[in-house]
Amino acid sequence: MVAGALFVAERLRPLRARKEPGASRVGRNLTIGLLAGATTAASEFPVIAPVQALAERRRLGLLRRLPLPRVLRVALGFLLLDYTLYLWHWLNHRSPWLWRFHAVHHIDLDLDSTTGLRFHFGELAQAALFRATQVLLIGVDRETLRIWQQLLVCSVVFHHSNLELPIAVERRLSTLLVTPRMHGIHHSTRADETDSNYSSLLSVWDRLHASLRLDVPQAAVTIGVPGFSTPADVLLSASLSLPFRRDPRLLPPASQGTRQSARTT
Repeated sequence: MVAGALFVAERLRPLRARKEPGASRVGRNLTIGLLAGATTAASEFPVIAPVQALAERRRLGLLRRLPLPRVLRVALGFLLLDYTLYLWHWLNHRSPWLWRFHAVHHIDLDLDSTTGLRFHFGELAQAALFRATQVLLIGVDRETLRIWQQLLVCSVVFHHSNLELPIAVERRLSTLLVTPRMHGIHHSTRADETDSNYSSLLSVWDRLHASLRLDVPQAAVTIGVPGFSTPADVLLSASLSLPFRRDPRLLPPASQGTRQSARTT
């Protein structure tokens, strides 16, 4: 429901001009998203659920070791899930192996709500292993994990959307949550801009790590990855096979040389 509403709203009030209009791109992103969703669903029973059961049975994880009231344990669990996801996202931009899969998300020539679904199934398979590690080390309970995951999905679709919000509204929202303008900078082809705004739900982590950037106007942002600038570069077959090909263009943003000087408005 959230995705559908944003899909309509962003076409009525677009934030950025489109480079690849039409149904073919939407269909491609939805297909990649369906494969990703199927991978996530398939990993729940053999990977995450057994780890959750093991952690509960043996009382494993940080939060189960601390004598905390439930309300505080839930709040800390939520925050730790979100913070460790920030670290995982940052690592996806540093590790050449992880970037090969994460780049499939970034090579989209436009940025809208369907980009929020465009994750390679290989990335989601590895993310399932990371999620199991989160559960095991943090000691988060099932209900907290479920609530955080549901809010995360809504946030990912929202901040990838091409919806133009009133600037005053977005500035207020960005003090707490990741917003479309904020995340648009992260999808820039410029390495110094991509190397920012890694948060996925709460924006506080970028403030904490000094990786927050709000100084780039959306009109100055070119969406995508250097070297992948045409529709032929991002076709369905090319996107799905990208992590398994030897492609010299697949350098993590942090490996693209000296950081470019920051652009100011």
